[in-house]
Amino acid sequence: MRKQIIYVVVASALLSSCNIYKSYKRPDDIKIDGLFRDTASVSLTGGYGETNGDTATIASLPWREVFTDPQLQILIEQGLASNTDLQSAQLSVKQAEASLMSSKLAFLPSFALAPQGTISSFDQSKASQTYQLPITASWQIDLFGDLLNAKRGAKASLLQSKAYKQAVQTQLVAAIANYYYTLLMLDEQLAITQETAVKWEENVATMKAMKDAAMTNEAAVTQSEATYYSVLASIPELKQTIRETENNLCVLLGQAPQAISRGTLASQQMPAYVSAGVPLQLLANRPDVKAAEMALATAYYATNRARSAFYPLVNITGSLGWTNSAGGAIVNPGKLLASVVGSITQPLFQRGSLIAQLKITKAQQEQAKLSFQQALLNAGNEVSNALFQYQTNLEKETIRRQQVEALEKSVDFTTDLFKSGTEGTSYLEIITAEQSLLSARLSEVSDTFSKIQAVVNLYQAVGGGQEPETDENQ
Repeated sequence: MRKQIIYVVVASALLSSCNIYKSYKRPDDIKIDGLFRDTASVSLTGGYGETNGDTATIASLPWREVFTDPQLQILIEQGLASNTDLQSAQLSVKQAEASLMSSKLAFLPSFALAPQGTISSFDQSKASQTYQLPITASWQIDLFGDLLNAKRGAKASLLQSKAYKQAVQTQLVAAIANYYYTLLMLDEQLAITQETAVKWEENVATMKAMKDAAMTNEAAVTQSEATYYSVLASIPELKQTIRETENNLCVLLGQAPQAISRGTLASQQMPAYVSAGVPLQLLANRPDVKAAEMALATAYYATNRARSAFYPLVNITGSLGWTNSAGGAIVNPGKLLASVVGSITQPLFQRGSLIAQLKITKAQQEQAKLSFQQALLNAGNEVSNALFQYQTNLEKETIRRQQVEALEKSVDFTTDLFKSGTEGTSYLEIITAEQSLLSARLSEVSDTFSKIQAVVNLYQAVGGGQEPETDENQ
């Protein structure tokens, strides 16, 4: 008995040095500072703002407050209800919940009913009947952290599954919004192109009338017709792109290809102030970052289980039931049968398998740590890019408006000069000015879309559009 006590004390001392019972803690050498480049906020009025530890980030806004278009909200709700990727992620959460429940129940004894009956006869003598009706039980006493680390690992896996589901949901909300705004951009570009085509058709008619009046030549008429057909040819291409974008959006919504009801690009209202927050908030909100850290926690507990495998496994088994057989005698009626057995299994020689498994889990833990650090770097990169994209498109929007206004005046002046017969003015100048104006107007629409897309990308980059989760201790 004294030897057993000494053994347990020595084993406990060894365990304390191996940290088998310690919960996961984020490694101190994980870099969380400087994830954003320069600054982390920007307003619609232009210019960046300092973070100053601001806690009111765009990630904290419900997606309905970011995407206020009623038609878009209907589409997002449909996607959240019907998207197959999100449904698959939800099923993964249920699997993880079942695994956690199983790991918790592993601390309790297991019971089984194992009835047995025998009929035997020797040398044609009268047959004897014996029976046993035992309930067997088995209980592993978790002295060395195997079950504890299994439970903690299952809990970390559950949190990882929930974070993955949130990541899928965030990506889904952002993807639906991007497709929707793309449709609005294409609608506006189609309207501009069709409007331009009508003007060019009128120009062709005007040029033909001027030719009949000997005010211009056939070459000018041919040039105007060629430009008109060029603009006209771009309309089917835009319509095809619209149809394909609608079909791609329908896939996200979990429905067959069909037309999408939508508003206009000009009616869209985005948040007036966009803040990404500070790096620690990024840790709290980015679901892929949370998933990467929970993968590291799972690997940490797997390493602890590999360490605990070096120590004894303590089991208690027993049975309780009725029998009419007690040794060689036949006893009727039945008597109570009870037994309890305790066992300790200490690994002695496992041909290096335990050492190899520990090395494997340590390497996997280091890989998970590198993946976690990379997830942080990727998050910071995406946030920085989205912020700068937003600021860049704010600047481009102002410059592009000025360009469009200048080209509109250029077209008017050139047309007036040509119609007045001013010497040195050719129809080629009108064509060049009109084509430049069309290109600038289409680019202006693209710039507006890019500014909105930057908000969507930032919302996704900081982990917006997710459901609140209750924090659980690991």
